[in-house]
Amino acid sequence: MRVLIVGSGAREHALAKLFMDSTMLSRIYVFADYLNPGLKRETEKTGGSIVIMNTNNAETVREKAKEVNPDLIVIGGEEPLFMGVSDALREEGFFVFGASRKNAMIEQSKVFARSFMWRNEIPGRLFFQAFKDLSEAEEFMKYAGDVVVKPARQAGGKGVRVIRDTKAYLSEEKSSVKMKVAEDVYKQLSGYDDIDYKILLEQRAEGVEYTLHVISDGFYSIPLPIIQDHAHAFEYDIGPETGGMGCISGPGMYPPFLTKEEFNKTKEIVEKVLENLKKETKEPYVGVLAGQMMLTWVWGPTVIEFYSRFGDPEISALLPLVEGDFLEFVDKASREKLSSASLKFKDDVSVVVKAIAPLGYPLYRNEASNHPITIDEKKIRNLGCEALYGSVEQKDGKMLTKGSRAIEIVCYDSKYEVAYEKSEKASNLIEAEDGWPLFYRSDIGSLSMIRERTKVAERMRRAYKYREKKGLLGEFFVWLPEKGIISNPLLGFKKVSESEK
Repeated sequence: MRVLIVGSGAREHALAKLFMDSTMLSRIYVFADYLNPGLKRETEKTGGSIVIMNTNNAETVREKAKEVNPDLIVIGGEEPLFMGVSDALREEGFFVFGASRKNAMIEQSKVFARSFMWRNEIPGRLFFQAFKDLSEAEEFMKYAGDVVVKPARQAGGKGVRVIRDTKAYLSEEKSSVKMKVAEDVYKQLSGYDDIDYKILLEQRAEGVEYTLHVISDGFYSIPLPIIQDHAHAFEYDIGPETGGMGCISGPGMYPPFLTKEEFNKTKEIVEKVLENLKKETKEPYVGVLAGQMMLTWVWGPTVIEFYSRFGDPEISALLPLVEGDFLEFVDKASREKLSSASLKFKDDVSVVVKAIAPLGYPLYRNEASNHPITIDEKKIRNLGCEALYGSVEQKDGKMLTKGSRAIEIVCYDSKYEVAYEKSEKASNLIEAEDGWPLFYRSDIGSLSMIRERTKVAERMRRAYKYREKKGLLGEFFVWLPEKGIISNPLLGFKKVSESEK
């Protein structure tokens, strides 16, 4: 089988490695935006090739794909989905694993996603309000209280700010902060012309975050193990939000801080989204839908946002977990034959993934770019770990950083403490030749962090279970001057039609 992967980073490198174990594979081809050394190596091993192009240009990808003539095309990132690349390829008769443009709107527009959840009464929904310009948001910000301010469009995990506003004597200062954040978000999205709403305010939720990926062929779906991402740049969940600084998974289908019941409830939420998306878009969802979740006291499993593709670095955690032919599994999904597929996962493996990034990421990517790095892959493999190449480009005989997460280290063992120790050693085997600092989160996978996550989850569980008994799941009450007690802290939500983004 000739497989074409569209994408440039560590997610696509992980996919290539997962496919390499398949007896069905003959060659891997990659369409990428830059020369990723890891992807180049995997294609060369199979006699395939890597082609550099604008992967967001549907016509460019379509024409080049006709030359390669693959048996299966897998779309890695979200932007090609938003730009209709999967649709263009299907029009040519290719089997494609990747959501259609209409279905990818569940990730592209966070306003669409929130409105969709309310329209279809999906459990785990949060109150929200959306704005098209700053003037709309300015007055509202004064009274919004506890909120999360987000770009209304998917923007690579950037721009999200959580603002706790519970002290009345700081309300003026907090309002000023909210407006500054809203201005930054508006400026960040000024370059996008494919979306109307710019600023999204959501009810602030507390709890433990995690991700569930569900593979769908449009008629049948299968869940993958839950993976916990760590979005903040620095230890103890502080610093700006990133695309993900690492993750953990296992042992089994869910991590130690979640229960089987919570896994099943999360699966039901994602499946209900798939079912109702198909009704609204009139198109089968072929690909992967991921629920970025949080276990909260409001709902229990609560939706933070959706991915219309594999999360990065979440997919990296699958490398040591998958038992069986992952390529066959993905191929059957693309052909609407998932009901005949089976995929098992090791239930005695704990995985720790760490991303190594140049200083400057995520806020100052220009400063984080063009630094030559070296990596001792032999020593990393001797530790029992794998290295995945992300935002790093092979150029003039060197590997240069491109401003984002350069390398992902994947380590595993039957015990978290052993996998963690391996990840710490392996993460120090990457260096910048020019002395530029590289950083990673040393707390990811540590027993102390897992214990802390477990404590928080137990606290949330006691609260939402009590609310469930009282019939109060999803209800959130606040007191406002001259209004009294109301059940919607963000003063209602606007229903957004399919034509609005």
